[in-house]
Amino acid sequence: MFAEERQRLVAARVAEAGRVSVTELAERFAVTTETVRRDLASLEQAGILRRVHGGAVPADSVSTTETTLSERLVQHLLQKQLIAEAAAALIESSRPGSILLDAGSSTEALVDVLLTQTNGRRNNGAEQVVITNALPLADKLAGSSAHAVHLLGGRIRGLTRAAVGQETVDAVERLRPDLAVIGTNGVHEAFGLSTPDSEEAAVKEAFVRAARRVVVLADGSKLGVETLVQFARLDQLDALVTDADPSPELAAALEKAGVEVVKAGNS
Repeated sequence: MFAEERQRLVAARVAEAGRVSVTELAERFAVTTETVRRDLASLEQAGILRRVHGGAVPADSVSTTETTLSERLVQHLLQKQLIAEAAAALIESSRPGSILLDAGSSTEALVDVLLTQTNGRRNNGAEQVVITNALPLADKLAGSSAHAVHLLGGRIRGLTRAAVGQETVDAVERLRPDLAVIGTNGVHEAFGLSTPDSEEAAVKEAFVRAARRVVVLADGSKLGVETLVQFARLDQLDALVTDADPSPELAAALEKAGVEVVKAGNS
């Protein structure tokens, strides 16, 4: 295979996967890692991708990139639905009395599933306490007779419609819920969980510290990704619900940290 054809296929793989490793590409194209690194250097120079430690990501994938909530709500819809259903099954099996729900499109998909399940059966009279910093989640849950909804105060960040700031963090630190369900922009074997905004990261970090059990929701595009601000180590998590198989490096790190990986869509 000529270098030009291989580089075209490498670029297509990076665009499809969101992140690829040098080792994966070397095995895929039966070339040395040195050849892959030369290919990546050429593609980076052409502005097609960006090299990161151990591999490459698309050129527009930078640590501070953050889409709006409305944009995220229409991205990876099937994956998020599957993740939401798997997360709802976890919640159903453990029946936590109180839940901290993070802001985001994945947790909003979870709320939709929880409400559908609640509407499908009679309420036994025991309300589940749900605490959230997300206006859309609180609004959806407000009419549910099965949930007692508490909205955390703070400055509302327009991009995510979530309360952030010291007031929010202080409120979370006075809580000890049974479960926290967290969204993330990246799950990385070395960097842990991360998000581009420091104020969002501070609230997520407080969620992780507060809860007795922590479950993170992340579709396959988030796996192996590092964004600007770390808010949790892998060993602070109890479970990761995702739709994709983690890379061997991430899978090993999750296993070492004692994180249960729940593959959405598996029977």
